[in-house]
Amino acid sequence: MNRHLTAIIERENDGYVALCPEVDVASQGNTVSEAHDNLREALGLFFETASPSEIDRRLRTEVYITRVEVAVG
Repeated sequence: MNRHLTAIIERENDGYVALCPEVDVASQGNTVSEAHDNLREALGLFFETASPSEIDRRLRTEVYITRVEVAVG
């Protein structure tokens, strides 16, 4: 079974951090592509090793990513 999950990737210092908010799993890499691939691997390991109850406890079925406008100054 395949799952479609969210990957949020942001620059951090000299590399990139990738986060999947649905299960709170993160990874990193030197490039966006590497961070993405490493997150995919970390997610695979999570789903392979976590118990069904842990997956149910951590899995968020609704995640929304949007932009917010804020007045500054």
